[in-house]
Amino acid sequence: MVPEDQTGDKPLTDDLLATWLRISEVKANDTEEHTYDMTRYQDSLNSMFLSEANIKKVVKYRVCSMAIHPSESVILVAAGDKSGQVGLWNVSCESEEGAQVFVPHSFPVSCMHFSPCNPAHLLSLSNETLRCGDVTRAVFDEICRSEDSSFSSFDFLEDGASTAIVGHWEGDVSVVDRRTPGTSPELSADVSFKRTRTVHVHPVHKQYFLAAGSVDVCIYDVRYLKSKGNKAVSSLTGHTKSVASAYFSPVTGNRVVTVCADDKLRVYDTTSLTSVALLSTIRHNNNTGRWLTRFRAIWDPKREDCFVVGSMARPRQIQVFRDTGTLLHSFWNADCLGSVCSINVLHPSKNILVGGNSSGRLHVFKEGNTQL
Repeated sequence: MVPEDQTGDKPLTDDLLATWLRISEVKANDTEEHTYDMTRYQDSLNSMFLSEANIKKVVKYRVCSMAIHPSESVILVAAGDKSGQVGLWNVSCESEEGAQVFVPHSFPVSCMHFSPCNPAHLLSLSNETLRCGDVTRAVFDEICRSEDSSFSSFDFLEDGASTAIVGHWEGDVSVVDRRTPGTSPELSADVSFKRTRTVHVHPVHKQYFLAAGSVDVCIYDVRYLKSKGNKAVSSLTGHTKSVASAYFSPVTGNRVVTVCADDKLRVYDTTSLTSVALLSTIRHNNNTGRWLTRFRAIWDPKREDCFVVGSMARPRQIQVFRDTGTLLHSFWNADCLGSVCSINVLHPSKNILVGGNSSGRLHVFKEGNTQL
């Protein structure tokens, strides 16, 4: 873990890494299940604001992925850009510093997750490699490498984060076991996709995962994956153009939200994984063009029925929808937010939203600020 700017102040880097290590050693309190009513939830959204102090250019180029540390005491955000940079920003640090940039990859960083069992580990994926940034050893270990195809996304297959499902831009999916020596996957499976943009594991029944790309969104059982001839458990139909993302709802997995280039957000009822039904369709401008990262609608990890997505609307904003299709809230600030935030991430227990734009800037909406 050597910062890109070798002439920078090394104590600042050491402080940031020490903070990351310290907050990872403190086990987060078991948070209450957030089943409070919609009025209270909307009040919590209304309490979150953006100020100039909570905007920072963290990476050099367009933000392609983000992850937020689960700590309840320090806001630590990781952002990956299209050049392979990974920026770490301690938002809680009030000085001008607080962000450091590393370059563990040579291609766009398309997906990142802090390990659910050990948040001292930050896993990041680019076209050619899956790496684990281990702050306890200050290294970016290579977990898996692709020589003949490009990685697009990944998700953990169990809470211990030892195994993962990895999607490929060319359509295949791979199973990776971090405990196995070497950097080859355990299995590469042809799921008959032209392109796989996102993969996501069911939060309860972790043998099932979603794969999305082209016009296909399918649920597969990892236990029955093989090299060829894989059959989906079910398909989420109705998409007429390429799908940018598909994610299970965070608590039960009974909902899936998709973003499609046909300018629609779709929510599916996946209570029965073998008999999926379309629940709602939302008209939404998803034409981000070539200069913006494609929108991904992500569920609020504190809710089972609400998700966040970027917007092309003016004034620039980040929108919150209910699974029924109702627009609940728009995060905006005419003085501070003048760009499209394609990539967004929500804190798992606190009222914090981070949006990333095409110039490498992160915008943090949180409680305790005042609307400018």
